[in-house]
This record gives sequence, structure tokens and C-alpha cells, in this order.
Amino acid sequence: MKYTQIFRGTAFTSDTPTKLNILNDYLYCVDTKGMLEKIVAPDHADYKPLLAAYEGRENFHRLADGHYLLPGFVDLHVHAPQWAQSGTALDLPLYEWLNTYTFPLEAKYSDLVFAKNVYEDLVNTLLANGTTTALYFATVHKEASILLAEICAKKGQRGLVGKVVMDDPEQNPSYYRDKDTETALADTEEFILAVKELAKTVKQGVYPVVTPRFIPSCTDEALKGLGKLAAKYDTHIQSHCSESDWAHNYVQERFFTHDAFALNNFQLLTDKSVMAHCNFLDNEDAALFAKTGTAIAHCPLSNAYFANSVLPIASLKAKGIDIGLGSDISAGATPSLYDNAKQAVVSSRMLEDGVNASLPADKRGVPHSRITINEAFYLATAGGGESLNLPIGRIQENYTWDVQIIDTRVSTAKLPIFDPNEDLYNTFQKIMYNVRPENIREVWVQGEKVHSRKMEVVPGG
Repeated sequence: MKYTQIFRGTAFTSDTPTKLNILNDYLYCVDTKGMLEKIVAPDHADYKPLLAAYEGRENFHRLADGHYLLPGFVDLHVHAPQWAQSGTALDLPLYEWLNTYTFPLEAKYSDLVFAKNVYEDLVNTLLANGTTTALYFATVHKEASILLAEICAKKGQRGLVGKVVMDDPEQNPSYYRDKDTETALADTEEFILAVKELAKTVKQGVYPVVTPRFIPSCTDEALKGLGKLAAKYDTHIQSHCSESDWAHNYVQERFFTHDAFALNNFQLLTDKSVMAHCNFLDNEDAALFAKTGTAIAHCPLSNAYFANSVLPIASLKAKGIDIGLGSDISAGATPSLYDNAKQAVVSSRMLEDGVNASLPADKRGVPHSRITINEAFYLATAGGGESLNLPIGRIQENYTWDVQIIDTRVSTAKLPIFDPNEDLYNTFQKIMYNVRPENIREVWVQGEKVHSRKMEVVPGG
């Protein structure tokens, strides 16, 4: 038979940042490589012949009533080691949070048994929340960072993993940093080569990522060397950029310029770069991002805790910058991009309306800042794919078959859909605002099922 898998059902996918595409009762034909080779509408001439050829076979999947397809989510910013502290100490300032809680925790990942326990649980949890691709910060430890890539490979998640570089002895604690700059760069190169070798055997792909933690943690020599390594091996690049008042001001004092230009001077802004947060970009910074093709990982929940501002998504998108969503575990306490999509909408409304009631309404906010749930969905899916320059994040021909199957009728998390003729766009909105992990029935990555929950029999359902 020509197709490895065929699915029949209704799917929601982004057409543009603002427009949702609803594919009602279509067929989705997946090839041996896990790519969506063909989408067939019910009125297409091939629809009935394909049904006759495949229906009833083991590789034919007809979605049950109340089940819908969404693209797998793309999480552009995950601190994998911080999963072990998620939900703690979020009342502290960023610098204190890092030094009191985060760095001591990350130092523990020299213990590979501990690392394996946390990383396996994290990848399982993200898959169960519909995240099929994740861009990970690991730790300074080369072996544990390779282990994270191996776990992604084994569990079927598309993982982009970075061995973190923190080599500046003046800015990093003595118990948690690279031994020296030379070691940091040598370990990074060995890590890149190891993950590239692993990737040869992985259907869904794993990718090494050059990862200076952020400018304050790295010496000039390390930043320069990392830029060269990224160019030599054509890797993705990630870091933090202009996240908070403290971080933004530190770089200005050190380099007499903003993060964006400092990073670019070290060849760290490219069309394969994803910079987290970026709340303090000015117009010149944004123009540089657009020119270099650098994307932004928007982390709305963690921004509320640590960034001292709200990212102006609408303004940055209008300048031609790719933007996707990040959970920023553990500064963002939830592994769910559904939660972050909702927060992206909420934060944008607060930016537009303003929050200081003592100011006149016309002076309280930033006009034209709000985004819709359609746009937040785009950020979690297609926007993430575009940010990584990978054919992911859409239910579209020649894209990977990365999907989540949503059950709106599961008894413990039933969505408020009572009309059997509910408008499908309303159903989509209810999914985005109400889905919990219990609703995510199956998750597929590159044509392989990587997560499933047992079907329940719902009385009267």
C-alpha cells in the first residue's frame, strides 16, 4: 500500500497568523518518512477510492465523535534541568532566583542517574501535554546534555538540545560553571559531533544547539568561539536576550550596546537563532532581528514573574520577526503550551489596556497590542516551526505528521460542548481555552505514535 497511515477526521491548523484553517472530515495520508504527503477533502475525487482501499485496515484511523486533530506544539524555550524545581521560588527577583535555587539544582546534573530520572519524566510530560518539538537548554555538563538528546530520540520527541556555556568565573558560581573557556568550547564541539552522529539514527530528528546561557555568563572569548562553532557546523543557536531590566542594563554597561547588537557582533544572530524573551528590544534591535532572521521565543507566563515587562508581540510581528511560544520551565511553572497560549492573549490585552487605574484610559496602555486566540495558536504551532526553519507546526502537505488528537468528551475533563451542531470555530476556541492533559488522547511525531491514553466509555456519550 502507498501510505503508511491514513487518518480521517476534522483538523484545526493555522493558515496565517490570524486565520484558522478548518479541515472538516478530511483524509490525511502519511508516507513512510512520517510526512503528510496528501490531504484529501470529502468532495475530492480520490476520497471514496482511498476509503475503499484503506478503511478497516490497521493503518486506517477514523477519529471518534468529539475527537479533533491539532498540530503538535513547538516549545521554543525549556530549561530541562529546572523541571525538578518547577513551581517553586517564583516570588524572588531573577538574579536571586538563579543563585539561590536554580544554579544549585543545575549543578546536580553531573550525576547521570539524577539527570536520567528528571529528563525522562520531563520528555514524557511534555509529550503528554501535546509538545512534539522542544528547544532545550540542558546544563554545562556535556554527558548529561548528550543524555537528554538520547532520551528525546528514544521517546520519539523532536529535541533540539544545547549544552549550556557559562565560563566567566566572575559571573558564575564556583560550583557551577565550565572549567575554563577552552574546556567550554571543546565540550561544545564534542557535544555537537555526538548529537549529529545520534541524529543519523533518529526518524524525527535531534539537533545540537549552540547555547551561551546569556551574555552575563560568558566571556568574550567564549561568545566568539561559540559563534564560530555555530557557523562551522551550521547549528541552531539559542540564548536569552534583553529579558529584564537587570540583564538588559548589564550588557549596556559591558558592551555599550544592546544585547541584540552584542550577540550579532559574535555571529550569534542568524536565521537559525532563537532568542528567549527579548522584552526590551527597541526599533533598531528589532530591525536587526528581522534582517538576520533571528526568532523570538515568547514566554508569557515566565515574563510575568521575571521580565519586568510584556512582550509587544503585535508590534514585533509587524516588523517581520518570527515568534513562537516557550514554556520557560521552570520560570514558567507549567509544561503546557495551552496555558502559555492563553497567557499570551491575556498579557497582550493587559499591555493594550494598561494596568495602572490611576492613569487616564487613553494613556494607560499601548494601542494595537492585543492578539487573538488564533494568533496564540499560531505561535504555539506554525510560528514555532518557522522560528526553527523546520517543516513542522502545520497540518499541511509536505509537513511532518506531528499531531495531537483531542478528546472533548473525556469524563474527567469534558469540554462545554452541548450542541451536537456546535460551530467548529467555537469548538476550536473551547479546545484552546479548556484542554487539559486528560483530553490529549494520542500524540504522534513524524508518523509514529509516541503517547496515548486509554479510551473511556462515557455513559450516554
